[in-house]
Amino acid sequence: MRDFNIKFGIVGIDHRHVYTQAEFLIELGAELVGWYTKGSPTTLEGFLKRFPQAKRVNDPRILLEDPNIQVILISAIPSERAKISISAMKHGKDVMSDKPGVLSFEELDELRHTVLQTGRIWSVDFSERFEVPAITLASQLVLDGAIGDVIHTLGIGPHRLNANSRPDWFFDPDKNGGILADIGSHQIDQFLYFTKSKSPKITLASIRNMGHQQFSMFSDFGEIALSSEKANGYIRLDWFTPKALPTWGDGRLFLLGTEGTIEVRKYCDIGGEADDNYVYLTNGAKHEKIYGGDAGCPYFYNFLVDVLERSETAMPQEHVFKVMELAIEAQKIADGEKENELI
Repeated sequence: MRDFNIKFGIVGIDHRHVYTQAEFLIELGAELVGWYTKGSPTTLEGFLKRFPQAKRVNDPRILLEDPNIQVILISAIPSERAKISISAMKHGKDVMSDKPGVLSFEELDELRHTVLQTGRIWSVDFSERFEVPAITLASQLVLDGAIGDVIHTLGIGPHRLNANSRPDWFFDPDKNGGILADIGSHQIDQFLYFTKSKSPKITLASIRNMGHQQFSMFSDFGEIALSSEKANGYIRLDWFTPKALPTWGDGRLFLLGTEGTIEVRKYCDIGGEADDNYVYLTNGAKHEKIYGGDAGCPYFYNFLVDVLERSETAMPQEHVFKVMELAIEAQKIADGEKENELI
């Protein structure tokens, strides 16, 4: 295993995803030089517990202008992530952002221009693929031809709300991006990745507030349908994970291939094993349940390779742009339909 002599900083710790982003890089030998965040977000205590030796700075420019720092991690309030990413790249840094990395077409265009202008990497950690070892196993099975060509994906992304622990920005779509642009981006990423679609389009986008009317601008349910030259996909998202479930959500991915099927149970296996990361494979030769927890999460290793070698092994740059383009488009379609219902 390669040891990476790479230094990184963090700008914004407003979401818990920053914990695993930093932990994966540190495990690979990268050094956390310092971090900046506004105020005292709800994640602060957990961050300090995990990274007690990391130095907090009082101005992000200290990190952006440090010539020894090569990478900036970003998990700020979603509406601030694109601006921080652009600034970081203009300072010569590669970027790994939490999802959603951008909330508007205008900022997406500026990100594209900045990547082209600077030659820097703008990556988004779609953690429901990149931090799930069972997805790594499913990817290898598909690559090996276990189910033929993937012609349909069904992505289910339930989440636990924990409303009392959420900051105000979480319920404001102008700041969080909305359910489709936010957690929907995970599922769009998986559709594009597994189907290898080149010309995808949104055919359905819908949002509802089904059970949390006290948060008037919040959507707790959403769905997306996609179509391309070679596959279709359906996505269901919600904030209704029951209290008894031992994890935040029973996230699943179903792949329909021309020669078989795969189901990935990412975070739990209800009625089955006590742990997570299981793959159910059925094809013309066998049907089996396979443990995927030891398949690894190569995105972070590959990202650091890309930083050093200026390659695109972790994720093609155009893929990131297309995921966020479709996520923003889906959110805008759904927002427009919701506004029409209120007229």
